[in-house]
Amino acid sequence: MEWEHAAGGFAAMGSEARLAVLRCLVRAGEGGLMVQDIQARTGIAPSTLAHHLKLLASAGLILQRKEGRSTYNTADYAQLKQMAEFILSECCADDVPVREVANDG
Repeated sequence: MEWEHAAGGFAAMGSEARLAVLRCLVRAGEGGLMVQDIQARTGIAPSTLAHHLKLLASAGLILQRKEGRSTYNTADYAQLKQMAEFILSECCADDVPVREVANDG
């Protein structure tokens, strides 16, 4: 994953409301939720929710699919997994063992 792409995804999650929407969709599973279901679970006003969904979709964090007149929103688990792997890829790479720090002084 490129730095720019990761930064865009993390920026999209940088709002309490968008994070609540994303978490709601993660909990919902592969079937996703319609807008009115997300609204009922999060309490976010419909017009504001539409804005948040658009930002999450444009950042690639959620997928939207039409079925008739209904739009289902689903967390993009593959993308979220890549973002988690990106942020954890160098976990503890610069960790200095306690013994080395103690002997330095």
